[in-house]
This record gives sequence, structure tokens and C-alpha cells, in this order.
Amino acid sequence: MTAAPPGFHASNEPRPASVYVHFPYCLTKCPYCDFVSYKTPREAIDHVGYADAVIAELRARASYAEAAWSAAGSRRRIESVFFGGGTPSLWEPKELGRVLAAVREHFTCAEGDALEVTVECNPTSLDERRARDLDAQGVNRLSVGTQSLRQEQLQYLGRLHDPAGAQEAVRGALASGIGRVSTDLIFGLPGQSPEDARSQAGELADAGLRHLSCYQLTIEPGTQFGELSRRGRLPLADDGLVAEGFLAIDEELTSRGFTHYEISNYAMPGEESRHNLAYWRGLEYVGVGCGAYGYVQTARVGAAADGGIGVRYRNAIDPKAYVAAAAGVRDDALGEGDGLSISSEPLDGETLLRERIMLGLRLANGVDLGACGRDLGVDPWTPERVRTIEQLSSKGRLARVGDTLRIPRPAWLWADDTAARLF
Repeated sequence: MTAAPPGFHASNEPRPASVYVHFPYCLTKCPYCDFVSYKTPREAIDHVGYADAVIAELRARASYAEAAWSAAGSRRRIESVFFGGGTPSLWEPKELGRVLAAVREHFTCAEGDALEVTVECNPTSLDERRARDLDAQGVNRLSVGTQSLRQEQLQYLGRLHDPAGAQEAVRGALASGIGRVSTDLIFGLPGQSPEDARSQAGELADAGLRHLSCYQLTIEPGTQFGELSRRGRLPLADDGLVAEGFLAIDEELTSRGFTHYEISNYAMPGEESRHNLAYWRGLEYVGVGCGAYGYVQTARVGAAADGGIGVRYRNAIDPKAYVAAAAGVRDDALGEGDGLSISSEPLDGETLLRERIMLGLRLANGVDLGACGRDLGVDPWTPERVRTIEQLSSKGRLARVGDTLRIPRPAWLWADDTAARLF
């Protein structure tokens, strides 16, 4: 894992930043999914028009961001591009490649493989040929949505593929020579034993994968599962078995040489997701596409009269509305009024510090609270926070070494609650 990023004003070196591209189309809407995605037949997906819209937005966002960064007193270098969704593997590779070329054209980017380019893929739209086509467009990392290797679990999750389809997609991705391949696994399903969770993680590792994201099933409001749960009609797993499943996966993968570097993520050395690490460390990300969020620093720390040093914006969430709005997006504004964003929120140092605590404590290495305070121009060591740190440390929920806070692995199951207490 790399060292903590430099502060806003502490280095002449460019600060790392990311670009996130959202693709909103799916062949089906999974009942647990709360992302912006729309069930769309393959033949009805807007490949070219949507790419044109994203490229228009990229041009405008880059114009604004570069000006804002210059005013803030430091440069940026894009070190990761992430195509998420939705199902970006449904996008025609040449259209996705046009978008990637626009990122390189309008931003200062890391060179060669130093620029991590990830595409999320579903097994129903990924095989070796598709992976090779993505590789030809400059993609160097795939994230495959396996979710489960058991048929009854895939049916419960509303997935279109079967276990054989998931295994074939993973094999095709690995055989393509694309470089780096990850997969997602969901555990904590009703009726699932800890041994089954362990076994599936082991099977995926045996396939040759060097990065796995293992997520506990969560029930989000506004989803099909959320509504069923509200009515008491959704079968759920026992909390104790979910915790045991988490520990079983940890034991299985770490015994194979994987590093459990974030609560839900495992990697062989050097295979960590750079995009997600940047997110967990609170770095900036330029979001483009239907429903995308973005966060850009807009003022030098300590120089903003209203205390705001950044803006988080969100784009239109309907694909047709997004495509129409992108044609008229302005490059001299960020947030509401720019012709595309449907909301924006100014962010001050205290707000950004709370977010860094929440996200940084998910990492095995924790968060350097002192560095965050210097970076954001705020004092992180308030008397109330120091008392809370001491209380949590006495209970084994938190560990402090110098200015760095981390959650001991046995206490990761309570990470969200621990972070919230430090706000």
C-alpha cells in the first residue's frame, strides 16, 4: 500500500485524483441494488449518444476542475478511471474507448499502466473476446460481478447468470491478458453457513484471482429487498452467522497470502484497487455520467470566506434527461446552475474531516488524523474527540499510534459505529 497522499498545500508534486464514469443500463435490476441503473434490453441501449454526452460533460468538468485546482494552488494528476454502473461491460468497447480517450485528452493523466482503468462487468456480458476488446481500448483492470457460486443464492439475488457462467467469465477475463482481474462475492445470505462463504472465497482464489471484494448483503431502502424487508416478507441471515462468515472468509484468504487491506477487500501485494484507495483516503474524484457524484476542491485551504473548500455535485439521474442536459453543460460553473447538476453541496474542513474518518477507518492502516487536520485546515484533536478515542481504545474498538487511528481487525464488525462516535 502506498503512503498517505500529500496535503492540499504541502507539496509541489501533483496530487492524485480520479475520474468516475457511470453507465446506467442493466439487463435486469437486482433486488438489492440501490445504484442508478435501468433495466434495458441490449438492443435498446444508447451506446453512441450516451458516449457523446459523457464526452461533452468531461470537457466541461475538466475546464472547471483545472481552473479550480489552479486557484487552490496545486496541480492534479488522474491516476485512476473507474467505469461503474449499471453494467459498463454492456457498453460497446469502442464507445467506452472514446470516453477514455477524452479523459486522457482533457486531464493530466498518469502514463501507461500507472493509470488504473477499471471496468465493472457482469458475467452475462463478459467473455474472453469482450475482455480483449476492452484491453485494446486501454482498460487494464476488470471487476467481475460473480456475487455467488451457488445457484439458489444467485436466484435469491436476482442474478441472470448461473455458477458456470460466472466461472467462465472469470476464466475468460484471466485468459485475456488484460492484466488485473477482481471479482465481487456477497455473503451473509439466508441459509448460508460460514463454511460455504469460506469455500466460495477459496474457489475464486483457486481460479487465479488476486483481488476479491467480499461484501455482506445489506438491505437498502428504496430497493425491492428494502420494501420486502419493511413488510417482513424477506428471509434474512442470522447476525451471528453473518459475523462468522466474515471471519471465515478472512481466515481463508489471509491463509492464502491475501492482505485484508479494507473491511470488504482482499488483495495480493500490489493488487489493491487504487481507485477505491483514493476514495477511502478522501481524494478528489470527477464524476461524469447519469447519476454520478463528483467532489472537487474549489478554494485554497483557509482562503474561502465562507469556510467552504470543495463542492460535491450530482448529475441528472434519468438517462434521457442526462443526455439532453449534457449538450448544454457550461464549463464556468460547478453544481446547480451548470446545466447538468441537479444538486450541489459546499464542503468545509470539518465536513471533509468527518468523511475521512468514516472512510479511512475502513482501511487496515487506518487514518492519519493529524495529517488530515493539516490538510483540511482544522484541529482534529477536539477535547470531545480525544475523550472518545480514549474510551474506544480502552474497549479494544480503536488503536492509536501517534496521530494514526485504526480499528483492530477483531473490531471491524463495528467499524461504522466506531467511526460515527468520532464525528
